[in-house]
Amino acid sequence: MVGAVQAGGLAVTAAALATALATGLGAAPLAFAKRESRSWLGPANWVAAALMLCASGMLFYQGVGSDAAKTLAGAATGIVAIALSARWLNKRETWRFEALSGAQARTAVIIVAVMTVHSVAEGVGVGVAFGGGDSIGFLTAFAIAVHNIPEGLAISLVLVPRGVTVFHAAGWSVVSSLPQPLLALPAFAFVAAFGQALPVGLGFAGGAMVWMVLAQIVPDALRSSRAGKTTSVSLT
Repeated sequence: MVGAVQAGGLAVTAAALATALATGLGAAPLAFAKRESRSWLGPANWVAAALMLCASGMLFYQGVGSDAAKTLAGAATGIVAIALSARWLNKRETWRFEALSGAQARTAVIIVAVMTVHSVAEGVGVGVAFGGGDSIGFLTAFAIAVHNIPEGLAISLVLVPRGVTVFHAAGWSVVSSLPQPLLALPAFAFVAAFGQALPVGLGFAGGAMVWMVLAQIVPDALRSSRAGKTTSVSLT
């Protein structure tokens, strides 16, 4: 019995680690882009916003299917928590992230934080799924790994145009997903407790991502797009 539990714990940890590593693959397409130019900052922000909204929609769908009230409560809490965190960050003018500083650094810090929160819910989801059997667990882990790739792309689309290297963006994408292997095992060991809290976590992560898109990514995309048009007009 103990051996079976240990084997199950090893399987869930390995599967969750694979989902985290898959996030780094999202940065790969940007290795072929022109990093010297900031002209694609606007389009990159729009794509990142679309990917993040799709991911948040999936989180809400999963949460509401389990418990709508808990999901909505989690979403409201996530929005408030991230908004307060961003307000605190905005008061720190000397904030730095990689080679970035000021507003660029704050945006980078917030997106990594938001995607890390998002990964907490996914890690719990993997562990809870393995509680229902290896076949369900591996299928859930595979699905999360697949959709982690565009999430890594979303992170990279925010970081790379602002001056972070593709390699480092891939690294930060993986870091943001580390809660998945860290929390999958405890969730597997305590399926009942974590299963009851999962809708709240899914809602929290979804709410945080929606706030990030509407309050940070979309305004940045609009500013970048307007700046691009102004530059185009001035050159013609």
